[in-house]
Amino acid sequence: MVAVAAKNILVVDDDAKIRTLLRRCLEGDGYSVVEAHDAQTVRAAFAAAHFDLVTLDLNLGVEDGLDIARELHRDQDVPIFMLTGKDDVIDRVVGLELGADDYLTKPFHIREVLARVKSVLRRSGKRDRDEEVPPPGPGAEDPWLSLDGLKVKLDRMLLVDRDGQECDLTTADFKLLAAFLDHAKKPLSRDRLMDLIDGQSWAPLDRTIDNQVARLRKKVERDPARPLLIKTVRGVGYVLTEAPQAMQG
Repeated sequence: MVAVAAKNILVVDDDAKIRTLLRRCLEGDGYSVVEAHDAQTVRAAFAAAHFDLVTLDLNLGVEDGLDIARELHRDQDVPIFMLTGKDDVIDRVVGLELGADDYLTKPFHIREVLARVKSVLRRSGKRDRDEEVPPPGPGAEDPWLSLDGLKVKLDRMLLVDRDGQECDLTTADFKLLAAFLDHAKKPLSRDRLMDLIDGQSWAPLDRTIDNQVARLRKKVERDPARPLLIKTVRGVGYVLTEAPQAMQG
């Protein structure tokens, strides 16, 4: 069996004890780990290496973890796993709006950290080092889907716009698009959408889904200011107004 290189993870936290704990546990699970304690060391780490995932503490003392998340989302194609304080609801919501893939509140259990790290890597299309994936047989791949001039490949997490250009979607954006495609022409409440894309409980006044829909509309609508593909259903939520069609060939 061909050996597979360990996934590289950047652990960002201003608490040296937490960094050490995360590094030891992740390395014990077979990952390669680099530590960083602020924005400057994060930039230096990315200048020196490629990372498959970043664990990011949002409370970095004088540093703002949200600013780092914003910078990573803008400049790096890397999944972000946020670590937040129990009461940091607003920061958590903003972080998810910026494209973070998952979060966990402190104090955390290290086994849950490891499980969530594997889940984020798997959802982002990156395989864990121990997984052996057989080549797909005939007809095993999902077909290309056509939707109002767009092309979507669910199993490869690809969206091609009407000009033939591949769109840059976060994992959260694509999960939302997949939820709409699976429930085309069916109105979905905000709670139902949250359950479909994350399977987590959310506060009643949480507006994260509205922001995610607004961001997705910018990628799929012909005129995001007048959305016709993903429409608001007053008092309910949202609906994808057209059903995707499988493309031939």
